[in-house]
Amino acid sequence: MTDCGCEKARRDLEEYLRHEVCKTQHTDIAEHLENCDGCRDEALVARTLTEVVARACKETAPEELRDQVLATLRAAQATH
Repeated sequence: MTDCGCEKARRDLEEYLRHEVCKTQHTDIAEHLENCDGCRDEALVARTLTEVVARACKETAPEELRDQVLATLRAAQATH
């Protein structure tokens, strides 16, 4: 295993967190995160943000808000 470095770890961080990199890349990035406080902190922020957004997306919008959004979209479509 080799340390992939900060540039590569940060460039591929989102794919790494979604398990969309090959096994070798995953291992290299994981090793780098274990040894680099800055990249590890960035990964923690990215993971936390992803989890918060995922939780928020599971909630349904209030009926009144949905009606307002749909009305705005219909109005925009009617003018185009």
